Amino acid sequence: MSTTFNVPVAGTFAWRDLYKTAIFETDRTQKAFRITEAEKALVRRERQLFLTSGNERELNALNTALHALDALRGCLGLAA
Repeated sequence: MSTTFNVPVAGTFAWRDLYKTAIFETDRTQKAFRITEAEKALVRRERQLFLTSGNERELNALNTALHALDALRGCLGLAA
């Protein structure tokens, strides 16, 4: 059974918690789920920042995190 994170993203760095959870997940059966949840939060936050002429530093961090999750997914051979 999968657990979905209902984390408020607006105006926060809550995406970082989901990102860290995905990166440090040790249960291989949960890894793809954690990555997907983190990616969703990252994209939501990225959209919010684009719509509000958001913080460029956070946008760069989001972009880096998305690339890291994509690389992790690829290294582990997990489907997108």
